[in-house]
Amino acid sequence: MGANVTELQALLVLNALPNIGPITTNRLLDTLGGDPRRIFTADNRTLQSARGVGPVIIDTIRGWEQRFDLAREEARLAQAGAEFIPARDPRYPTALREIHDPPIGLYQKGNYRWNRPAIAIVGSRRTTLYGQAVAKRFAGELARSGFCIVSGLARGIDSAAHEGALEAGGATAAVLGNGIDIIYPPENLELYRRVEAGGAVVTEFPFGRRADRQSFAMRNRIISGLCAAVVVVESDVSGGSMITAKFAGEQGRTVFAVPGRIDQSTSAGCHQLIRDGAMLCTSTDDILEELNALPGFRLAADGSAVATAKPKPELTAAEATIYACFTGGAILTLDDLAEHTALPYAELAPALMMLELKKLVLRRIDGTYEARA
Repeated sequence: MGANVTELQALLVLNALPNIGPITTNRLLDTLGGDPRRIFTADNRTLQSARGVGPVIIDTIRGWEQRFDLAREEARLAQAGAEFIPARDPRYPTALREIHDPPIGLYQKGNYRWNRPAIAIVGSRRTTLYGQAVAKRFAGELARSGFCIVSGLARGIDSAAHEGALEAGGATAAVLGNGIDIIYPPENLELYRRVEAGGAVVTEFPFGRRADRQSFAMRNRIISGLCAAVVVVESDVSGGSMITAKFAGEQGRTVFAVPGRIDQSTSAGCHQLIRDGAMLCTSTDDILEELNALPGFRLAADGSAVATAKPKPELTAAEATIYACFTGGAILTLDDLAEHTALPYAELAPALMMLELKKLVLRRIDGTYEARA
């Protein structure tokens, strides 16, 4: 890669290359001082010093010109009227930057600037009239309260959520599981255009990338990562919305589930979420009251949602030392923390527990730890 390549161009290439992904790319950026251009000029030994980087990834980086046409991608961006927003750009969504595996950049169409709190409304593609009506009503009421409504532009609940926000004159954002030039499902072309005009269409995938099972799962983590809360209106137990709810829980987001009929498979997933600890939701009042009780939110006098600065809890010296280890979205085991901090386990364990109680650190299902968003 030539010396005249910009940081933005380097990020476009890294974002599109196979076998790497955002976690590995961010590790490489941390290793090389944050300049993506250095990834293409560093020697193999330096690249391998980043965790998870081996011969396959190095070969992919060295042969990037055979895998990605940078000039063509830039031409497509200009032609589509889209932009690629790097994670370090002030316009990049703050909430998304805080998750442990944020995209290194977002392709975006539409002028929305992520300047208000967001709530995701998601659910089944095969939905009932009841589910569509609830999603549309909730989206409209929350949009009028000042929230951006985020969903995935899919059939069913997603489409109803976008429609409700647009009809209320509010902001809505669609997160795609494919390139921004691909309309899926194709019958949502007009809705795509309306969402772009009234908010934003975003994706982490380059032009031409088709949707598949992996890309939809990656899309779901962005939907939850953008938001303060996720509302599941209808879903069966194996639906994609259950994956979004799982990501939301791991990211420290609040999960709401709307109950339905016990003989409808489309509500079985919501009922399972409620059994597992999700907030039962029968009206938008349930959502607003719960968010109003959280640090970082308050309701204005007119009932609209306003983001506020999160208070910073006081930390002991040990807690501050441990918390600093999670800079950059690191996910660490207890042994990792002991190595990084040089604290004895007798001091490390209780300090880590206090960070959990102060809602600064989250213990994941696999026993590792990460900073809460």
